[in-house]
Amino acid sequence: MAFVVAPQRCYHGCAMSKKNKNSAPEVGFEVMCPCCEATLRVDPVTRAVISHTPKPVARTFADMEAAARAMREGDVRKESIFRQSVEAEKNKADLMDKKFAEAVKKAKEAPDMSKPFLRDFDLD
Repeated sequence: MAFVVAPQRCYHGCAMSKKNKNSAPEVGFEVMCPCCEATLRVDPVTRAVISHTPKPVARTFADMEAAARAMREGDVRKESIFRQSVEAEKNKADLMDKKFAEAVKKAKEAPDMSKPFLRDFDLD
């Protein structure tokens, strides 16, 4: 007489191997988000997201020395930009005066506005 052992089944009805017989069956399937590259676990029955695992963030710097060096370089760059903006602000009044004088000059040279301006469209 031979004994036939039926495979153990999970609640979905699929056969479980002896390896994962004691472990809980995995629920759902994993999908990678195309936008943020996170891993989403989706329940196939309800079609709802069960869990969300964000994409691991890569380290920006390998060590603290590289991070400190980048901070110093950033400080130098910020100081340079600030100096440029201060210089531009000092010269702003002169620049505005020159622009105003040029606009007044153009307004004086403008054609006489007492007669109407004719366009090609008006001649048709």
